[in-house]
Amino acid sequence: MSLINLQKWNVESGEEELASKLDHYKAKATWHIFLIRHSQYHVDGSQKDCTLRPLDLLREGAPIESELPVSHWKPEAVYYNNGAQIEAAFWNHIHRADTRQEEDSYEIFICHTNVIHYIVCRALQFPPEGWLRLSLNNGSITHLAIQPSGRVALRTLGDTGFMPPDKITWSCGHPPGPGLSFPLPSPLRLHHGHVLFLRRPAESGNP
Repeated sequence: MSLINLQKWNVESGEEELASKLDHYKAKATWHIFLIRHSQYHVDGSQKDCTLRPLDLLREGAPIESELPVSHWKPEAVYYNNGAQIEAAFWNHIHRADTRQEEDSYEIFICHTNVIHYIVCRALQFPPEGWLRLSLNNGSITHLAIQPSGRVALRTLGDTGFMPPDKITWSCGHPPGPGLSFPLPSPLRLHHGHVLFLRRPAESGNP
């Protein structure tokens, strides 16, 4: 419910209708966010039209104490420290498209499983304490779409359908596999814990 009667404002002020002014500050495009759990990558290729940069807020951590009993309980200080960092990552990177953006855009975040668990719960407005109920394979793809209205849709969660079954892994205890083959500039080398941000603008004609 709006606190401003847009029609009455227009009649009394004689100015341009307030609603049309507010339209300038509304999102018009959908923001597609791909969260990829880190794995092994093809680092000898090249990728055009991409911008890569590290994002410290997306480093691995324990976001919040889980509702499930766990044997590896973290001290409260760890949750307070990691939780604030990962919550800041959510506020900084999971939101509607910029109001100046006319076409849909696609963002790719390569990060860690706990971070993805927490972001998915927060984006869908589920209790974040249930983040340990989710499970992701190495190199899996999670796709969130944020519409101009603010509605969030989870298109895929932990998709590994592009991998051969014998190459799918989910923890260090399983046989290693090549994981996701994703071309990156040759000067770059990925290590455990390294977080990258890639942005590729939507191309005309693409869905």
